[in-house]
Amino acid sequence: MTIDIKYICPFWGREHLSADAFVDRVTTNDFQGIEVHLPEAGLFKDQLLSKLEDIYEKNPAFIFIPQYIMFPGNEKIDDYLKIVEAKLFELAACKPTFINSHTGTDYFSFDDNCRVIETCMNVSSKTGVRILHETHRGRFSFHAATLIPYLEKFPELELTGDLSHFCTVSESLLQQQESILKKIFQHVSYIHARVGHEQGPQVNNPFAPEWENHLRQFTRWWDEIIILNRENGKKEIAICPEFGPAPYMPCLPFTKEPLADQWEIIVSMKKYIMEHFKKTIA
Repeated sequence: MTIDIKYICPFWGREHLSADAFVDRVTTNDFQGIEVHLPEAGLFKDQLLSKLEDIYEKNPAFIFIPQYIMFPGNEKIDDYLKIVEAKLFELAACKPTFINSHTGTDYFSFDDNCRVIETCMNVSSKTGVRILHETHRGRFSFHAATLIPYLEKFPELELTGDLSHFCTVSESLLQQQESILKKIFQHVSYIHARVGHEQGPQVNNPFAPEWENHLRQFTRWWDEIIILNRENGKKEIAICPEFGPAPYMPCLPFTKEPLADQWEIIVSMKKYIMEHFKKTIA
């Protein structure tokens, strides 16, 4: 049994483009979907949804993943839950393939983060739209070992696996956490294929020789996740080579010039993954 890998293009770093220009660039470069942090409302959102309708007519399998990101505020948990619920219903109304959520916070209690997860599950149940939870610094999922109790309480949770954050939080390539990762990988249904390191969530260029060991380790993890999805009967999995722009991309001091070209890395990572998985998994 084979598994079909769908390649997703991030909008992050392409905010200068119109919706039409962005989607045209995506399809020209043979991506099969997009991940977008949508503004609350406005021209871009309207244009994007209209453009997607045109795309669906030609390619009904095109993948649309809106991100839910709640930026830091001073909300109490009850207010936070209301905001989360309203925004997720709004995103679900856009008829996405699924939603990628930055869920909860690292400073909420376990019980409060569970309330956030339950709110997400309630929206998903009412709308029929899957909500995946990204492993990310600052969220309930910020650390590999502390994520396990949530997975035990909610065994149905689906995750977006961005392993760079675990490495940064633990200041390691997680050499002592393989048994923990195996439990987490069972829940990963979508991959953010970015290479991080012990001191940050993004290397300057994953194909530079000094990052060879890091690229090899991340590729092994992605292998494991895809094989698990295949063994669990999944017919496809989406991968997004989500490398960020400056200042997420390391920059030179004073000039703030990025050390590498974000778009070039995104396209190169897509090609690398396609070639690698053609040999090892497909």
